[in-house]
Amino acid sequence: MKAASYDVYSSLNQKIIDAFILGFSCYWAYWIRFEGNIPAASRYQMWLLLPVFMLGQVLVTAAMGNYRLIWRYLSLTDAIILARGYGVFAAILLLLRFGVSERWAILRVPLSVIVLFFLLSLLFSLAVRALRRRICEGITYRALSARQRIPVLLLGAGRAGAMVARQISSRSDLRPIGFLDDDRKKQGALICGLPVLGPVSALVSIVQQHNVREIIVCIPKPPREMLKLVWAVAEQALVQVKVVPTLEEILHGKLSVASFRDVQMKHLLGRESVELSCHDEVASVYNGKTILITGAGGSIGGELAHQLAKLSPRHLILLDKDENGLHDAYLSIKTNAKDFPVSPIIADLRCSERVQAVFSSMCPEVVFHAAAHKHVYLMEMNPSEAVLNNILGTRNLISQVASCGVERFVFISTDKAVKPTSIMGATKRICEMIVQAAQQQSETRLCCVRFGNVLGSRGSVVPTFIKQIANGGPVTVTHPEAERFLMTISEAVGLLIQAGTLASSGEIFTLDMGQPVLIQRLATDLIELSGLHPGKDIQIHITRLGQGEKLRELLVDEDTEALTTTAFGKIHLIGSRAFDTAKFIHQLEMLENAARTQSFQEICSIFNQLDIGFQPQQSGAFWHAAKPVQPVLSQSA
Repeated sequence: MKAASYDVYSSLNQKIIDAFILGFSCYWAYWIRFEGNIPAASRYQMWLLLPVFMLGQVLVTAAMGNYRLIWRYLSLTDAIILARGYGVFAAILLLLRFGVSERWAILRVPLSVIVLFFLLSLLFSLAVRALRRRICEGITYRALSARQRIPVLLLGAGRAGAMVARQISSRSDLRPIGFLDDDRKKQGALICGLPVLGPVSALVSIVQQHNVREIIVCIPKPPREMLKLVWAVAEQALVQVKVVPTLEEILHGKLSVASFRDVQMKHLLGRESVELSCHDEVASVYNGKTILITGAGGSIGGELAHQLAKLSPRHLILLDKDENGLHDAYLSIKTNAKDFPVSPIIADLRCSERVQAVFSSMCPEVVFHAAAHKHVYLMEMNPSEAVLNNILGTRNLISQVASCGVERFVFISTDKAVKPTSIMGATKRICEMIVQAAQQQSETRLCCVRFGNVLGSRGSVVPTFIKQIANGGPVTVTHPEAERFLMTISEAVGLLIQAGTLASSGEIFTLDMGQPVLIQRLATDLIELSGLHPGKDIQIHITRLGQGEKLRELLVDEDTEALTTTAFGKIHLIGSRAFDTAKFIHQLEMLENAARTQSFQEICSIFNQLDIGFQPQQSGAFWHAAKPVQPVLSQSA
């Protein structure tokens, strides 16, 4: 019943309304042509052809599919499509006007009448459709008064800004007040009916004057200084800030209000974020595959699941021993995974029987190994756990990869594996060697991926700084010259996914991450982006380097490793020297035995025997302390 009743603007009723418009336009075309004094012969022609005009134009319009357009969503594209239909019928009238003989003079409509009929009928038809859209929008807008609608200010009056303005003009909950743009030619102009109120430097006064509650930065890659200004104003005035998607998404028509992003961690990088390319080439490797992600409940594992879900796998397996993190990751992925199953698996990788059972039942074809203990200072306090979880867990995985016919295996490493000074870094370097050793006895495509600090991941430096700022400070920095390579979670995961396509024989890959960033500068930026003043509103305290921490991290051991480029410009291959595999396996067994017996000194001794460049600085300070020592929070996570 509901479908049958539709509404007054259904396809049939659209044709009836158009027919009346066409008849009306036909009459007025003749009336204007003869200035209200229509001769008898022309009046006879008009009344005779009026049904022809009505029926003919409706049929042409229907044949071109114009009645499938929904009037309440009238757009410029719809208007052009409608004009084409009216133009086709006008062309038919012109052919009759010049193509028939005197015998059919009744069909020879005056040229001026044809032109007037085309213009009037198109004008009235568009007016009725626009009225329909306006009525619908009016009903929606009346649901919220002007005071209830959120005042929105747009930064950037370019192409993206115009698209955003059109998008939010149809929203009942948003009220755009105008643009800010530094282009003087645009200032004072109207774009999509909205004024360009001035330059970006006028942001503070405009926000106060118009009581702005939301700012949308309509520049896909906004300058860092602009973001600092916007964030400072937003924090002071309690304004929400959004950034439009990338230019590629805009050009592909993916722009919508729902796709606007909050100001993100990537804006703290101090460099342009790396756009990873060759999507189709990468997708073909993972499409239709059963993919296992270990550590899926963590920051990296969760983002891996989200990005891989977009590549249409056959089956996505999320594995973690943290049931809470796994629960959140599973619910997040399951909502968007409509075309393939998602399986949450709780398992401890240290249990070889459990790992074997998972591989036997799930038969993964691609494995991303993200599970690991990562906090440097905690692993200094608990070295046996670092060895058993990171090293033994990786060995158990690798043994199943070799025996179960896994096609690809990607191990997630860290820059702390280069000349490690910490227990965590040492375990990661040893895991890289486990992967390289396994390649000699496996047909699986294996690789490792190193990257720097991940902005925004759980327990990392940025969330720690944000909490300290929220609590009024101080912000603690371990050393004024401490610096780290920084990357966003999406960059890190994009690298992992692309590197997986390059995997062949146990290679180690890394990302071109530009120059390292001073941690003190990062703290200063975060304070300023919070609308506060470093040293005045929020103090920065210098403490000391945490146990096992370096002053500066490296991506490559220049003494034993060399970089070469790959097919992906921002991904580099690290060439490392060979090692005695049999001796290495024996040392691994000794290391695991030492960890099981809590022989901390033996663990450190074996690390020194292994060819990993282990350079302990403060490692072991906790192991032999007679009294509990207050740990220094690491800024390496």
